[in-house]
Amino acid sequence: MSKDLYAILGVSKTASKAEIKSAYHKLARKYHPDVNKDNPQAAEKFKEISAAYDILGDETRRQQYDRNEIDADGKPTGFGAGFAGGFGQGNPFQGADGYYYTSSAGGKGADFDFSSIFNDDIFSAFSGGGFRSRNRARKGEDIAYTMKIDFMSAVNGSERQVNVGGRSINVKVPAGSVDGQTLRLKGLGKPGYMGGENGDVLITLNVTKHPYFSIEGQNILMELPISIKEAVLGAKIIVPTINGNVAVKIPQYASSGEKLRLKGKGLKNFKGVGDQIITIKIISPKTKSPELEQLLKNMPDENTRSF
Repeated sequence: MSKDLYAILGVSKTASKAEIKSAYHKLARKYHPDVNKDNPQAAEKFKEISAAYDILGDETRRQQYDRNEIDADGKPTGFGAGFAGGFGQGNPFQGADGYYYTSSAGGKGADFDFSSIFNDDIFSAFSGGGFRSRNRARKGEDIAYTMKIDFMSAVNGSERQVNVGGRSINVKVPAGSVDGQTLRLKGLGKPGYMGGENGDVLITLNVTKHPYFSIEGQNILMELPISIKEAVLGAKIIVPTINGNVAVKIPQYASSGEKLRLKGKGLKNFKGVGDQIITIKIISPKTKSPELEQLLKNMPDENTRSF
């Protein structure tokens, strides 16, 4: 049974180009050999995923696949595959380049235009006693690679050396990069065909989690634990940001869940500049304090609930 490329990527046949690309990147990160060194089956799965995206990620080849003009391996199907009659007096045969030719000289098929069947990509018109392939330049294949990088190197930008396809490549990670983002290195992929341009290298970032920072859009989020004393009396606290430490003033009688905003301390990239959002979290003392307990008992009761 022929492979279903859409099923391999886990998308429907009506999926958009963006949906197909997103599904591919998700699976590529999951099955990349660099993160599955103890799982030899992952390498085969990665090859299968990459081969499926090589066809479905290209609009022209996807249309050919949908029309059953090429199979799941990208080879011509239908006309010429198992064709035993032939036009004129010759039978077609498949050349080393994957195209079909015939050795007939003349015959009633001499003016047949195969571009109507093969979308003008495989054959030119029948001419001069046989089919001739259309020697068109074609871009080389892209190479997909997943690169693991720590949180701070991604958000502040960095440079890394990676080995892709047996070559050492310098990768510049722009500031403000996030997990799942793909960097395109033009012309560093596989060589083109018939003088076509080289493919690209697609670097998908696998950003490790930070112990106290997280990202929401352009903003950096963090939770700030404070003591009861700091919450009631207020305080000035040194807190970290992605660009270094800053002093933050905690207002008197602060409550858990209140938020403080540090303008311009978020991600900085082509989308703009975000902020750092600090959420206050009041932490009770870890050691028993009779004095604190008596003080709180002497305080008047206050209803803080509305239910």
